[in-house]
Order: sequence, then C-alpha cells, then structure tokens
Amino acid sequence: MKDLSKNFNVRVTPHAKQNKVIESDGVLRVYTTTAPEKGRANDAVIELLAEYFDVPKSKIKILKGLTGRDKIVTIL
Repeated sequence: MKDLSKNFNVRVTPHAKQNKVIESDGVLRVYTTTAPEKGRANDAVIELLAEYFDVPKSKIKILKGLTGRDKIVTIL
C-alpha cells in the first residue's frame, strides 16, 4: 500500500481579524480568530486546513508543536 501522507510546516497566528490560510515560501500561514486556550486554536487550525485542502478533519493531524505557533501537520 502506497503512503500518500504529506507533511507541512505551519505557522499559526491566533487572535487574527479573520480566519484564512496563506501559502508563503513553503510554509502555510494559518490565521485564526480563536484564542490559544485549551486546544481551541489547534482545533481551529485543523478545521481551516481541512477546508483549505478539501479533506475531512479526521485526515489532518498535528505531529509537533501542539503548544507553539510553529507546527508540523500531516495529511493522512
């Protein structure tokens, strides 16, 4: 079975004015209006990336950076 997963470097900006995803220099910049409290910003990042890549939320996992702004995210 072929491995179709892909990893992305993600930079998160919480408390942004609007939710959006921008690709810049090989890094995905995710802007979310959600506060980084109790994992809510991570949930918002997963939701925004799922919409951006048009995949189910269950296919996106944060591999590294659960408590930081810089993350490594994979699409399964």
